[in-house]
Amino acid sequence: MSPLRSARTAARSARRAPSPMFRSFSVFNYRVWFVGALVSNVGAWMQATALSWVVLTELTHGDAGAMGITMALQFAPPLLLVSVTGWVADRFDRRRLLILTQSLLMLLGATVGLLILAGVMTLPLMYVFAFVLGLVAAFDNPSRQAFVSDLVDREHAANAVALNSASFNAARMFGPAVAGVVIVAVGTGWVFLVNAATFLAMIVALMVIRTDELVPRVKAPGASRLADGFRYVGRRPDLLVTFVMVFLLGAFGMNFPIFASTMALEFGQTADGYGLLSSILAIGSLAGALLAARRDRARMRLVIIGTGMFAVASTVSAFMPTYWLYAITLMFTGFAVVTTLTTANGYVQTTTDPALRGRVLALYMAILMGGTPVGAPIVGWMAAQFGPRAAILLSSAMVFVAFAIGFGWLVWSGRLHRHATRRFALSIDETRSISVIDPIAPEEFSDEVAGTTPIRIPGGRDR
Repeated sequence: MSPLRSARTAARSARRAPSPMFRSFSVFNYRVWFVGALVSNVGAWMQATALSWVVLTELTHGDAGAMGITMALQFAPPLLLVSVTGWVADRFDRRRLLILTQSLLMLLGATVGLLILAGVMTLPLMYVFAFVLGLVAAFDNPSRQAFVSDLVDREHAANAVALNSASFNAARMFGPAVAGVVIVAVGTGWVFLVNAATFLAMIVALMVIRTDELVPRVKAPGASRLADGFRYVGRRPDLLVTFVMVFLLGAFGMNFPIFASTMALEFGQTADGYGLLSSILAIGSLAGALLAARRDRARMRLVIIGTGMFAVASTVSAFMPTYWLYAITLMFTGFAVVTTLTTANGYVQTTTDPALRGRVLALYMAILMGGTPVGAPIVGWMAAQFGPRAAILLSSAMVFVAFAIGFGWLVWSGRLHRHATRRFALSIDETRSISVIDPIAPEEFSDEVAGTTPIRIPGGRDR
């Protein structure tokens, strides 16, 4: 082949290759998964919007405290069952487990919708369904997070996690707005039925996935124990700091259904105005997720920076005098929070021993979602007693605490120091080792795909 023809062939191949932002789409299984997840996520956001609205306006007379209890019941099971759900995600076939959990969630959504349409739904009954939904989600979430690592190799893991977040937030742009229109047009019950139908997309995708092309899973040497994930995280100070920050964000900063619904009522809006706020929040969230997908590495410092941005944006939003000014600040809030959580998720996934990934991710999701039972009732009570702005300021203060913890760890660990050439600039040393004394961790796992600090494995070497 002539040099000119070779150059043309290489150019055509480069044009066909996915951009760095979408490089995981080169994998067939991930493409199928992404489409199924996108459709299912649209339905999930529609249901989340309808659930908050039906509790706030149909089952109570604007009681934000009742909505906080509903959220607490929904997110309590992941925290209570963290040991079991992570072990299940590591022990059993994740694809089959996801087919089961997605089918159960579809059945529950359809049941809630039919009860609302029949006019027999009550607040205590909604509490029961919220708890059962959380119970199934407790097993679904760690399996779904860890399954991404079964679809793509470690080189694409951080990108796949970021694209998952982009799918989640793209659905957030359309789901709440569509839910608001459907609620106004035909009622909340139909929103739950539409969500039940969207689960079919995920179930079909899981069945279409080529099982022979899944990445082989790493098995832990010796007996698989529930406590291994806790011990592993306990010996990783970087993960401990990440989990504490994520807990504070999940408990106080992530109560957007309470903030957006009560602020919508304060501005005289109805269900469609509330749904629009959630969609506007998703615009910034999607931007944050796509920018995270462009990065080849998930860095701890970006988790800390994103937390600080989140605290500032949330504080500013509490003082906005009009509906549209508040909506604009939500875009910056969404960008900051998704930058933080997508980077944190990617960091955990790509720096964790593959044999323990399910258990560590279960702990991560339990801390993120399990913080809601702690913070949501407090935030809901604050909104009911002192107004939504006071509740937002409370959450902002707690996010500032999370930022202080992360920044303090940078200083304490010796990674933050004065820049070598610029007098007033600071730099972060990302070459310092993180000591992990874990006898069950395979020696070959010390490679930091996320590009943060190398991990020192006893008997191994820093890489």
